[in-house]
Amino acid sequence: MAGADPHAELPQTTAAPQTDAAVVLIVDDDAANLQSVQKILQREGWPTLAVADGREALAALRRERVAVLVTDLMMPGVDGLELLRAVQRTTPSTAVVVMTAYGTVETAVESMKAGAYDFVTKPLRRAELVRSVGRALERSRLHWENTALREELALAGQRRDIVGHSAAVRRAIDLLGQVAPARTTVLLQGESGTGKEVFARALHRLSGRSGPFVAVNCAAIPESLVESELFGHERGAFTGAVARTDGKFQQADTGTLLLDEVGELPLGMQAKLLRALQESEVQRVGSAQSQRVDVRVVAATNRDLEAEVQAGRFRADLFYRLHVIAIELPPLRARGEDIPGLAMHFLRRFASQNGKPVTAITPDAMAALQAWTWPGNVRELENAMERAVVLARSELITLSELPERIARVDVEGPSRVLHIAVGTPLEEVERLLITETLRLTGGDKRRAAGLLGMAVRTLYRRLDEFGETRTDDEPSDEATEP
Repeated sequence: MAGADPHAELPQTTAAPQTDAAVVLIVDDDAANLQSVQKILQREGWPTLAVADGREALAALRRERVAVLVTDLMMPGVDGLELLRAVQRTTPSTAVVVMTAYGTVETAVESMKAGAYDFVTKPLRRAELVRSVGRALERSRLHWENTALREELALAGQRRDIVGHSAAVRRAIDLLGQVAPARTTVLLQGESGTGKEVFARALHRLSGRSGPFVAVNCAAIPESLVESELFGHERGAFTGAVARTDGKFQQADTGTLLLDEVGELPLGMQAKLLRALQESEVQRVGSAQSQRVDVRVVAATNRDLEAEVQAGRFRADLFYRLHVIAIELPPLRARGEDIPGLAMHFLRRFASQNGKPVTAITPDAMAALQAWTWPGNVRELENAMERAVVLARSELITLSELPERIARVDVEGPSRVLHIAVGTPLEEVERLLITETLRLTGGDKRRAAGLLGMAVRTLYRRLDEFGETRTDDEPSDEATEP
């Protein structure tokens, strides 16, 4: 097997593994050592998979998400160096720790030059092995996070105004990325002000379609003019039709058409829209000829269309035609951890537009922004930040620049100032800070983690260490980090 190219069969891995699904893969043809290493690592709480030769390891690398590969160097068939090359070629985020006998340290050094993260010598010492694998796990985790961040930044450059890291927004963004290349109709659902048009524009940019993005607000068109607005009209088709005019479908040919507030369309128009979607044809008012169009339709609504169907106000066949892919956009009150990022995003935009040197938001003002329920969603926050930037007298936005209804909201509750005596142990300081922040957020751990600048899982782990009781709906932290 020497000289073969075992990594040629391995798939290129680009998506980061889920932390709790990543394993430590151990490879050694010495059964006793293999079992010993696995037991040591399992005692540390790390998920492991042990195999006895290189061929089995290659198969495992194909089917498993491997964070760290711990491999013996000298093995028959596919040896440790060949496994290292396979990992380097296909899964660069997998860190490799090489095990080698004392007399072959020079070979281990060569493996380090070839890309191994670390090596340990046999006979193995438990502390050395645990330290090496722990560091390798951390290196692998950082590599995945950096890769994900680069991808996130690349996507952010395409979707522009989509700002947020909450789970609900990430789900919507992930689905957006999946469906963008297709021609499939997409239905964006959510309250007014949640950013449906922003998502629709991002979908168009990601789709690669050559034509324009065209948006039409169905609720703003008089019922008598809806058909003409969507499909166009011939000269003389009705009073005031002085020339042939293309409708929104023709204008969006080879591009994307957003039908905003599609639930407001009258029933008669819904039947004509359904035919246009099914046949990819439109007919101008006053014309007997149909015209082919290549349009990707994105519909948006703040209504519950299923309820509208039940009430007889929306056609069931049109609903199912629009509901091929549905993306639910959460209200801002359901993603409070996104408020600071959104507020700063709008601050930078309006400071630039207005030539104002505003760069930051005071803690009191940010606390008020986070305490407000935002019935107008992201649009209301955008307007509030525009007002604040325009009225700002310095580089800081304070409570006085915010709308009165927001500035006077009760954010006191638990004290937002924590007095700690000099000499208090750091562990106790951390416990007090986390406890008081949770009191401030009413027990909302995701929001508390955002304020503290830590990952949610890290917060859960700290609470476990402090002896706090974990509830069933909190994600387990087991086997996720070294």
